[in-house]
Amino acid sequence: MNYTLIGKHEKDARDCRDGYANAMLKIMSENDRVLHIDCDLAGCVNATKIKKAYPDRFINAGIAEANAMSMSCGLAATGMIPFMHTFGVFAGRRMFDQAFLSAGYSNWPVHVVGTDPGVTAAINGATHMPFEDGGLYRIVPNAVVLDPCDYAQAYSLTEKLVDCKSLSYMRLIRRGFKTVYADGSDFEIGKGVVLKEGNDATVIASGIMIDNALKAYELLETEDIHVRVIDMFTWKPLDEQLVLKAAEETGAIVSAENHFVGSGLGSAIANLLAERKPTVQEYIGIHNRYGQVGAQEELEKEYGLTAEDIAAAVRKAIERKKM
Repeated sequence: MNYTLIGKHEKDARDCRDGYANAMLKIMSENDRVLHIDCDLAGCVNATKIKKAYPDRFINAGIAEANAMSMSCGLAATGMIPFMHTFGVFAGRRMFDQAFLSAGYSNWPVHVVGTDPGVTAAINGATHMPFEDGGLYRIVPNAVVLDPCDYAQAYSLTEKLVDCKSLSYMRLIRRGFKTVYADGSDFEIGKGVVLKEGNDATVIASGIMIDNALKAYELLETEDIHVRVIDMFTWKPLDEQLVLKAAEETGAIVSAENHFVGSGLGSAIANLLAERKPTVQEYIGIHNRYGQVGAQEELEKEYGLTAEDIAAAVRKAIERKKM
């Protein structure tokens, strides 16, 4: 991996979805087996540029997500490499049976892109706000689950998925993200990255929570509390070595995710620690609630996903590890 951290909490002028679309244009120019399948949502992920450049490898399956997944599996069986996009709610709830059996059980490399994860669905509200999507794909044996945070990371991971031989699911922010990494940054599926060093506690985050974790780091530094910040953009396979090292050296973990805590990143970390290294852990994420309509910043406050919430969880974890 070779990445450059920017982390100035500034909004990118581009859309995160362009990280996917532009990477697809590159890999489709290099590999004529790669294609894009959409569920009548090409404009939502800026895939119209893919359609224009490669009309023979762009398929609009319509508002029929289960059929789109079955179609993707059939194409994968012929040697094609399908990337299939729909909203995260539909990628999870609408077509999970086909994803689990037709792609997962049959071991076809179908790469699902689910947009608007968690509170990034914003004004689309509860019906389009997936807090469970990553957790569903986590339970598929051998599946890969990704939660990129910005344009550069989405671009890099999309490129890497071409060589992934199993079902994958990527939670993709469409808009409204903060730039974390410089363009050209390179990432490895299954390996987290340490963004900040510290030994009082560790914050392990992904997606939109990376910028909030970096803000929390800055808040805590003013209190002489030094936390390690890890970007765990791969939920599965989890970078177990990095998690265990953080648990051993800092003694307290705070997981931070834009997802249900009971089935996402925090759960993956907790399962590992319970078995290998029992450690104090606090959870930032969605706790037993449905989504709702609102601006993303308002929803982050409503669901306790802010930098201040992460900092409070760190303080609590540090107090707990003293007990």
